[in-house]
Amino acid sequence: AAFAGIRLVLPSGNAKVRANDTDYVYRPDSAFAYYSGVQGSDANEDAVLVMEPKAEGGHDTYLYIHPRSTRDTDAFYRDTHYGELWVGRRYTLSEAQARYQIETRKVTDLKDFLTGIPALVLRGSDRVVDATVATHPREEEFVIFISEQRLTKDEYEVREMQAAVDATALGFNDVISALPAAVETPRGERVLDAAFYGRARILGNDLGYNTIVGAGSHACVLHWIRNDGDVRRGELVLVDAGVEVESFYTADITRTLPVDGKFSPAQRALYMLVYESQLAGFAAIKPGVLFSEINRACQEVLAKGLADMGVLTVSAEESMKPEIGLHRRWTLHGVSHHLGLDVHDCAQARKEQYLDAPLREGMVLTVEPGLYIQPDDELFAPEYRGIGIRIEDDVVVTADGCRNISENIPRHPDEIEKWMKSVLGR
Repeated sequence: AAFAGIRLVLPSGNAKVRANDTDYVYRPDSAFAYYSGVQGSDANEDAVLVMEPKAEGGHDTYLYIHPRSTRDTDAFYRDTHYGELWVGRRYTLSEAQARYQIETRKVTDLKDFLTGIPALVLRGSDRVVDATVATHPREEEFVIFISEQRLTKDEYEVREMQAAVDATALGFNDVISALPAAVETPRGERVLDAAFYGRARILGNDLGYNTIVGAGSHACVLHWIRNDGDVRRGELVLVDAGVEVESFYTADITRTLPVDGKFSPAQRALYMLVYESQLAGFAAIKPGVLFSEINRACQEVLAKGLADMGVLTVSAEESMKPEIGLHRRWTLHGVSHHLGLDVHDCAQARKEQYLDAPLREGMVLTVEPGLYIQPDDELFAPEYRGIGIRIEDDVVVTADGCRNISENIPRHPDEIEKWMKSVLGR
């Protein structure tokens, strides 16, 4: 309806080369998945969803795919990219049409179909489509619309994200179970990374994003994905991870765990400050409140806590002024983003529809305050240096507040210690 009378083209995307003749594991473009419903291992590279305008209004929808290459075709034996002998069976056109209730056509016919007709294209993922269709003056509007349409989730989407969270909870159990082996193994962060990845592949499609496993001072590196450090007794390990389920919806959870199963007094003091900050973030969420207020609520608690610890040279109120922000030296990042098919969902939405927009019922957000004390930060006493803490949960905006769909994953330090004891049996 937003683009009446215009052909719309949404590619699933080409395979991406990892090295030489080896591709990365395939995952389709999120917009293609959203509008087509193609999920999990059904999703194959080079597919394209086309919405063709009808004279009487509305659009007909066509799904262009590579159908299966049977034994009576040369491709079965010789085509290493699509041949069934090489990569396994795909749907026939009729099978795909029956499953997805979309008229299905051969992707080899797509170029001729697209040639010469103006269209709106989601660019950057399919070389043939990009080269065939000329740029349309409303293309930027199209990209923004596709992102903004996903800002609120329906019941189905929330159920899928709850399933992703539930699988992620089991992945964190696996991480805790692997802690003793991680301590005994060089580059023990990789042990924990691998433990979570195994659960993601068993219960879901894949990881929703590259897992962050930051042991000790590596937790102070916000996007630490090298995961090649040692895991040492007496330290904390920050794990930021999410399972992506077959529908491609993902969770995004962070827990900061004491390697020995017990927080030290200094670790607990910093942790409780982050914990109270997150509670303030939850309390700020309700329809009509600006998205940016979640961050402000969390930052106010963190700034006051840092002032009480004596590390701020100004008051918490002064530090909260945008032009000052001294507390941001230790809090570093915003505390929320939209979540869905992408871990940072709806990223092309306009600022006035995202950062500066009022919250609406059905939005799914993260709440993830953190404190990061660099190992050489002499404003803090030695027992606090090199500690990084983040607590991240996924919430749905409800009619009168929010519902934490990851509430069953322990957050309070007492709960975390009990959780770790129950998993490790000690």
